[in-house]
Amino acid sequence: MAEVTRITVEAATHVPVAKNRKKNKVIFWVATGIIVLWEGIMPLGTMLFAPDYLNAGTKPLGYPDYFAYTLVICKVLGVFAISYPTIPAKLKEWAYAGLTFNLIFAFISHACVDKNISYMLLPLVVLGILVLSYRYNNKIQRNGGVHNIFGEL
Repeated sequence: MAEVTRITVEAATHVPVAKNRKKNKVIFWVATGIIVLWEGIMPLGTMLFAPDYLNAGTKPLGYPDYFAYTLVICKVLGVFAISYPTIPAKLKEWAYAGLTFNLIFAFISHACVDKNISYMLLPLVVLGILVLSYRYNNKIQRNGGVHNIFGEL
């Protein structure tokens, strides 16, 4: 009788853990997917298919033209690092830090130069999504290491 009770209790405790892991992965991948689209795909697409508009966001802020190209390359590399499952954790930390600095300085640039509240808020909203991705990445790492969309590697 005691053995049956122990098995039932063990089975009951694993169900919430499995649901929690799945929830963590879903939140991580949705947040990371938004970051990949916003910080990776859109700038890369602009650079490849509409290069005349690449510096449309940086030129009014007073940055030189080459800065936009450097920014796109760094964003794409950072997005790749946070979204690719087998990248080492230390490199992911640096990628999250780089994207965070980018968004903070975008907010500061807009606050100092054009003072348009919508331009100032957008980097902060994206930063909030990046923080969500970072926090859930850490939760997943604490609960069992490498992750991908399809499950554990």
